[in-house]
Amino acid sequence: MRDDVSVVVVTWNAAGHVERCLDSVRGYETVVVDNGSNDGTVLLVRERFPGVTVVEQENRGMGGGNNAGIRATSKPYVLLLNSDTRVVADGIDRIAAFADAHPRAAVVGPRLSNEDGSLQRSVRGDPTTWRLATEYLFLRKLGPRTQALNAFYGGGFSHGEPRQVESLMGAALLVRRSAVEEVGLFDEDFFMFSEETDWLYRFRRAGWQVWFTPDAEVVHLGGASHGGRLYVENLRGILRFQLKNRSPREAERTRRLLLWSLRLRALVFRGDRGDTYREGARFLASGDVPALLG
Repeated sequence: MRDDVSVVVVTWNAAGHVERCLDSVRGYETVVVDNGSNDGTVLLVRERFPGVTVVEQENRGMGGGNNAGIRATSKPYVLLLNSDTRVVADGIDRIAAFADAHPRAAVVGPRLSNEDGSLQRSVRGDPTTWRLATEYLFLRKLGPRTQALNAFYGGGFSHGEPRQVESLMGAALLVRRSAVEEVGLFDEDFFMFSEETDWLYRFRRAGWQVWFTPDAEVVHLGGASHGGRLYVENLRGILRFQLKNRSPREAERTRRLLLWSLRLRALVFRGDRGDTYREGARFLASGDVPALLG
């Protein structure tokens, strides 16, 4: 077991699944940052994992929680985990060894798996208006294995080999502290969704690398931390990324694309799914990008 890796887990009402996450990282310096849980998460962690440091704060989102955890640790590497994950076997040692072998890697993501062992595709492409169109207008269904129509979800990549990538799903990320000290922490203007996309984009712009490796595995429930809710917050994160890293014009073009695609989806889908799309469309129609971002 390596002694140069800290683990940070951000929790919010995670009593139902955080225990198995913390069981999987026993022996490593671990910090749990709780964003205002009211379901007994903090009591559970303190009673069953007395060696874990608990930081309690108001809900500042995933980026704010991870920032607090990074500040509370000191090891050269920090493994950021969602509370609904579980590291398989010696995955921490494996992913840290990969980072050792790639000294310009600011961030390394492991293979994410579903509960049944099947692959959870985690490699992502930077969001552009075209890539968002392939997702929100279902164009990627026409060519799911192609970069032209599915670059947003790493189309054509099997996740079976190490690869330098644009972005990764943020459920499990090993981060090099020296890179963080150079580039900075998460932008806390992103409450939840797209905060890791922005962060990894900043690392690459500064000359660092982002890697995926299948050598380490993490099981991820997916959506357990927020129950699949917060769809509007997801849209807000996309717009914030576009405004910050592209241009006001591109952000407004993205807003209009998302608005009309969600209106179309709301006509096609019924029930809760249709209601979600209608809620998203109402949000996007309520103002221009600066107004929507407050």
